[in-house]
Amino acid sequence: MRSLLFVPGDSERKLEKGFGAGADVVIVDLEDSVAPQNKARAREIAARFILERRGQTNSALYVRVNDLSTGMTDDDLAKLVPARPDGIMLPKSNSGQDVQQLAAKLRVWEAENGLPDGSIKILPIITETPAGVLAAATYAGTSARLAGLTWGAEDLSAAIGARSARDEHGRYTDLFRHARLTTILAAGAAEVAAIDTVFPGFRDMVAFAAECADAERDGFIGKMAIHPDQVPVINTAFTPSAEAVRQSAAIVAAFEAAGNPGVVGIDGKMFDRPHLRLAERLLARAKAAGISA
Repeated sequence: MRSLLFVPGDSERKLEKGFGAGADVVIVDLEDSVAPQNKARAREIAARFILERRGQTNSALYVRVNDLSTGMTDDDLAKLVPARPDGIMLPKSNSGQDVQQLAAKLRVWEAENGLPDGSIKILPIITETPAGVLAAATYAGTSARLAGLTWGAEDLSAAIGARSARDEHGRYTDLFRHARLTTILAAGAAEVAAIDTVFPGFRDMVAFAAECADAERDGFIGKMAIHPDQVPVINTAFTPSAEAVRQSAAIVAAFEAAGNPGVVGIDGKMFDRPHLRLAERLLARAKAAGISA
């Protein structure tokens, strides 16, 4: 999951464009990008589009439902689960309990629609409420459906009354850096993918590419997008380079050849088991991106 592109569920034109954008995941949105009066229409359009067009895209298809507090989640699932999405994005998740609640709902809907138990994954947004930030450590072990963890800044700004998530230089303020780092740590604790949040200024590709590079450096394995033009930038930033793949493969091979000791030497440099783990993670990312060692 390098690139995850949001597409409004009530726009067939944008869905058409999004399905062909080359994103690893297309997130059909029923939440923030859909006006309240268009929710029912969005469900109809999104369900029909997924059913009719899923064979025309290589992207995994997720649906961002309305959060559990709205009372609309069941209506979203009733219409969209029969379309067999690959996953559900859960906004405003307050704790691992919310994931468990959604997992229980999905189990029922899967059974009623003849889908294998556990076939639909869950990707929660865990920092859109103050409670969510404070409960980030509760996701480990919640559900086998958990595909990753991601975060958001805009809803958190609204929830706490922050005028902006970024300073005059475009950098996140301390509060939002805390939410970002909390997400990385929570994903590590849960042993799932950490996905970075959106970059609103989709025309500023220089700043966007820099933010992608920073996210990849810090441990995120992908990033969400709000415009198709952002997708190739994300895919490039989060695809391991040929040199990084070569170095990682050499580290793994050296440990295997030496009988998996605590440390090995390669070209005069010492590598211990944390280096091995990092190399294995990078090779797994490369494999997911279709790159062989």
